[in-house]
Amino acid sequence: MVTHAPEETGHIWQVISIFSPCEGVFHCVPRLTSGSDPVRARGAAAARAFVVVGVDGSPASLTAVRLAAREAALHSRPLRVVHSFNWLGDPAEPTPSRTREPAEALLDQAVATAVETQPNLAVTAALIEGPVLTTLLRESGSAALLAVGDGGLAPNPNVPADTDTIAVQLASRAGCTVLVARERPPTPGPVLVGVDGSPSSLCALDFAFDTASRRAAELVVVQVWNPDERTGDVPARAADRLAETVAPWQRRYPLVRVDQRVRAGAPETALVEEAHRAELVVVSSRGDEPWRGMIGAVSQAVLYHAPAPVIVVRGSHGLYIQQ
Repeated sequence: MVTHAPEETGHIWQVISIFSPCEGVFHCVPRLTSGSDPVRARGAAAARAFVVVGVDGSPASLTAVRLAAREAALHSRPLRVVHSFNWLGDPAEPTPSRTREPAEALLDQAVATAVETQPNLAVTAALIEGPVLTTLLRESGSAALLAVGDGGLAPNPNVPADTDTIAVQLASRAGCTVLVARERPPTPGPVLVGVDGSPSSLCALDFAFDTASRRAAELVVVQVWNPDERTGDVPARAADRLAETVAPWQRRYPLVRVDQRVRAGAPETALVEEAHRAELVVVSSRGDEPWRGMIGAVSQAVLYHAPAPVIVVRGSHGLYIQQ
């Protein structure tokens, strides 16, 4: 590992060479050393976990920096800004260090953006050599939250989304919860979460209540049902069932204002429509087999087409959700 501390900023750049992709499962709990106490080590890891934001110089990634800085401040966590690049030698370059200058300038801009957003936030930066996806997946293994720009996902539901973008891959495979930012900063509004009663959606509901509480924001909880064949309306007990689902969290967070909405139709369409009025959308990863990198159809639709930033909650992750 090589470190370089520019005198003009005081930030430390960590240049790390990755010689082979890290494949397989990225666990949310860091590996423990032999002979350690798992409970104590896990608690210590949780206390040290960063909010990590991956940057590439795009407007969306700078929005991700601002959102990540806010999340870090709300959870009293440090922020780690990461930029990954492939260091390809250029014979025309007089010195190898010049190939890093644009990357270091990009990190400087991102760090300055974070500090401007949250002046009291502890911010570090890392310049890492290697494939972007591999780098950020590794970072996610010990992160509290990973934030990235959306990579140009289309907000128009009629335009096919690029399923190969880094944001989609991370939302499907990351070892922690993922925040995907849009290019346009979000406007003030409620936190939106969709539930269907599954364990993974209840994890998203838990996250959404905590998020709304920390932001002092309204929470909109939406449950979508297949319409009644005769009337086209939602089933008669739908509202009562949603109220029963929400009740334990409402008791836990009595100050959070909750708007419970029951809708009929396609969940994908309903949540994307509701997202136009939201500041933040929370969905679960929804994969029944998350170790295989799956993400549910509803979560995909919201990730691809909702205009608001989206948080994809990885249900097995235990560092970020406050107990």
